[in-house]
Amino acid sequence: VLAGCRAPTPPPDPAALDPVAFRYVTLVLALGTHDANFVDAYHGPDSIRTLAVAESLSVAQIGASADSLIAILGDSVPRYADSVVALRHGYLRAQLGAVAARARMLGGERMSFDQEALALYDAQPPHFPDAYFDSLLAQLDTLVPGRGPLAQRFQRFQHRLTIPAGRVDTVFKTAIAACRARTLAHMSLPPGERFDLEYVKGTSWNAYNWYKGGYRSLIQVNLDFPIPVDRAVDLACHEGYPGHHVYNARLEESLVQRRGWSEFSVYALFSPESFIAEGTANFGIDMAFPAAERTAFERDSLFPLAGLDTALAVRNAAVRIVVERLNYARNEVAHRYLDGELDSTAARLAMARYWLTTPEAAAKTLRFIDAYRSYVINYNLGRDMVAAWVARAGGDSPEGRWRVFSELLSSPRLPRDLQ
Repeated sequence: VLAGCRAPTPPPDPAALDPVAFRYVTLVLALGTHDANFVDAYHGPDSIRTLAVAESLSVAQIGASADSLIAILGDSVPRYADSVVALRHGYLRAQLGAVAARARMLGGERMSFDQEALALYDAQPPHFPDAYFDSLLAQLDTLVPGRGPLAQRFQRFQHRLTIPAGRVDTVFKTAIAACRARTLAHMSLPPGERFDLEYVKGTSWNAYNWYKGGYRSLIQVNLDFPIPVDRAVDLACHEGYPGHHVYNARLEESLVQRRGWSEFSVYALFSPESFIAEGTANFGIDMAFPAAERTAFERDSLFPLAGLDTALAVRNAAVRIVVERLNYARNEVAHRYLDGELDSTAARLAMARYWLTTPEAAAKTLRFIDAYRSYVINYNLGRDMVAAWVARAGGDSPEGRWRVFSELLSSPRLPRDLQ
């Protein structure tokens, strides 16, 4: 080296992250023994699960171990030669932060809604005044036909769009096939990927994807809820293509099988990964079915299969646009309820008002909030942040947007990376 010149610092060894990743997996599995909802999926070796159970770590020990790993990773991301490894470093740190935060919550620490959302999901939710939701209700009032209070008219309108029980399976499988075909037109899927479809009752959610590993999923649809015809496209895309099933399969293919990154063999539900998972699943609906194409598909294919009046398809599309913005009302109710500003009765009334639901449906939504708390931000804020990022990074062309959306589905990006 010439006198007075310093040799460049070599980039850190990417393999140094592997022990941290392995320990992260054991901590997630260990926390799952204390929190039944925490481990959404695991498809790694059984020996690691056995190890995690055998350690019998307390919640406090799990949190302390996660904090020690965060300290090892440091406050900043080093300059790796591989940009995806840099993303991995940041991902591990954020996911471990969520493990530590969830452990503190299970240990009795109380966080505000906003604090919890940031600690678990790496995102700060916006808040809206009642006047915002009232303006959306005023828009709906002009779109929903009939006489009487808006909530009653909306429920009657939804009833006219509900898939009869005997036709649900046919409508769903038709929607799934269309979502898959539209996804395959723009991205490759792992060989042999598939999912099984089941119908269930007695849950607090509408539908759920249980990823099994090996590019396989089990998707369950809850028949306790009436299913409007446009929910077929919503759920087929969200749970299947290009939503959760594709996201999990591509992560397994790209990061577990090709790179050997063990942290992607486990899915911690209360973590930043869920923000990306739910955000891409909801925006995936728009990717697969741009607005006009969706309306035409529902009118020409799903409405006839469901035995519904095709003349309602265009009006239903207009109503759906407003209802999607009303989705933020669930966040606002959850925020006020969990922060103690609303009791359960007031929360159910607010949900019924702004979601135009029956008291029974509002009660089910509140049960979801009781169980999953600030998780609700992942559906709408996640969707909107993914949409904005895809628009910025992908440009105006559909091909460009599909390219960056596909990359997002197979990378360790965080919510903060979408800013």
